Amino acid sequence: MTGLTEQTQSWQQLDAAHHLHPFTDNQALGQKGSRVVTHAEGVYVYDSEGHKTLDGMAGLWCVNMGYGQQAVIDAITEQLKVLPYYNLFFQSTHPTAAELSALLAQVLPAHMNRVFYTGSGSECNDTVIRMVRHYWASQGKPDKTVMISRHNAYHGSTMAGASLGGMKPMHQQGGLPIPDICHIDQPYHFEEGGNQDPETFGLERARQLEQKILELGEDRVAAFIAEPIQGAGGVIIAPDSYWKEIKRICDQYHILFISDEVICGFGRTGHWFGCQYYGIEPDLISMAKGITSGYLPLGAVAVSDRVAQGLLSQGGEFNHGFTYSGHPAACAAAIANIKLMQEQDIVTRVRDEIGPYLQQQWATLADHPIVGETRGIGMVAALELVENKVPRTRFHKDKEAGMVCREHCIANGLIMRAVGDTMIIAPPLIITRTEVDQLVATARKSLDDTWRSLQR
Repeated sequence: MTGLTEQTQSWQQLDAAHHLHPFTDNQALGQKGSRVVTHAEGVYVYDSEGHKTLDGMAGLWCVNMGYGQQAVIDAITEQLKVLPYYNLFFQSTHPTAAELSALLAQVLPAHMNRVFYTGSGSECNDTVIRMVRHYWASQGKPDKTVMISRHNAYHGSTMAGASLGGMKPMHQQGGLPIPDICHIDQPYHFEEGGNQDPETFGLERARQLEQKILELGEDRVAAFIAEPIQGAGGVIIAPDSYWKEIKRICDQYHILFISDEVICGFGRTGHWFGCQYYGIEPDLISMAKGITSGYLPLGAVAVSDRVAQGLLSQGGEFNHGFTYSGHPAACAAAIANIKLMQEQDIVTRVRDEIGPYLQQQWATLADHPIVGETRGIGMVAALELVENKVPRTRFHKDKEAGMVCREHCIANGLIMRAVGDTMIIAPPLIITRTEVDQLVATARKSLDDTWRSLQR
């Protein structure tokens, strides 16, 4: 804390004394002191010491339209004046919930016309488990309860969300996963494919789903859940052969497919949803984050017409919901955010202009001595840190190359996330070409700094 302003030190001391951070070694953080972010504008965040940092992660994958969008702020403010809260229980609704539901039906795939509201992506995936099992029970198949996911997937941090996810450090805390959830291998060619042809590798990984269904029994398996791009797992992009085979398997064995779009949704891939990028039609979609550009918490589960009809045809209550399902102000934020995206044609811009430019510039980092691969789609990208390109070898884990690189990025004015030794970005969709150039130049400088640090 040496050399910091008195105000920053005060905030850090309060934080260390009273705040438990998520996904953090709080003891170590208390000794170091939190970085205190005080305000933001456009694609930049500012801390209490006056440092300006390009937010290469759009907050936590969520601030798609950047900071300071007055239309969204005004919509929230006006809604709070009129109806700051009401619930959707007891046969009630409110205007913003009804209007947002219709607006979402416009941008969702054509076969999806109903949504169930939650407060977050984690709550969405809890809802998905409940809804899928309720659906199969309503179809006279109550034993179809097993959910299949992938190792290293991220589907939230609640008991059900973390169970669906396949991250071992999360499973080691809290007795996870809960029953009737199992996992197959991820389609991570760089790390796990060796010298195998990517398309062959993709087919092999997809066919693990078929093997698992046959092992468990079709009459037991309810659904397969996956992110179009595994975000928190390291921006893992499946080979082209993967998704078509996954869809064939789900259709052949009558398994529901859930597309977790909490990260990929709302324009990040150059389509409204990542499943549209791959041309697949899910039975349910989990969405959050970009739905409001992070201005207020909101999540929603989109339900296909087939599944919705199955649920509705039986009558009776779906005994599930949350106090803040479809919060009026959050729905108002989402309406304003989506309309702003439509007015500025953001999805087309990501697909045809700024997305291709980001990927073109990002690919130039592949020539760096410690970069083994660059990859990306639309406004999300990754690079792999390696000690040697040929033969491809990682740095020793004790060197913590990814964390070293992350710290150099912050010092140089860029937020770039480390997932092990994979560096990832997902900047706001409104980023300009000039700001992309700044992002890539800062990333290269940080890679240079990392290389020097690791050599020492």
